[in-house]
Amino acid sequence: MAKKAKLLWMDLEMTGLDPVEDRILEVAVIATDWDFKEIAVYEAAKQVGPKLVEKRMKVGKDFWDKFPSVRDALVAQNNSDAAKNGRVIENELLEFIDEHFDEDDTVLLAGNSIHQDRKFIDNEWTRLSKRLHYRMLDVSAWKVVFDGKYDKRFAKPEEHRALDDIRGSIMELKYYLGKVRV
Repeated sequence: MAKKAKLLWMDLEMTGLDPVEDRILEVAVIATDWDFKEIAVYEAAKQVGPKLVEKRMKVGKDFWDKFPSVRDALVAQNNSDAAKNGRVIENELLEFIDEHFDEDDTVLLAGNSIHQDRKFIDNEWTRLSKRLHYRMLDVSAWKVVFDGKYDKRFAKPEEHRALDDIRGSIMELKYYLGKVRV
């Protein structure tokens, strides 16, 4: 029996935006079909050394000062027993793909500015990276077209938490697709 998942929606929360110096703090994925129906959800907190977190958040101080509750929640989560080793999370993500995607299907990554998340995946989770198609469904490309050409904007909430951000991205793409006539 064929598995129904066709898109792997992902969002990462990181210490900053430099895929070499910064690290993933939180990951969430939602497997959906092409109607964007949720099939399965996974989320995890990734353990990062507290000194590195503190150092990188100082580098990105302007951003983190705008979202202090997000910063504090991510730091607390990182310091808790809930945070997992990155290798464990990569293994769980690979198991998630095996469970919800057909073995012969390439796994298409989807999300907002997903190219940035992909840089972190390539740097920290190379085995996962190999399972992903080189093409990605990037909602931010739709945002650029609809804003620039049609002056249409989607008011996406600024949650900056991985699972909430994915659901916001799915809602945003549905909004843009609702404007398309076929």
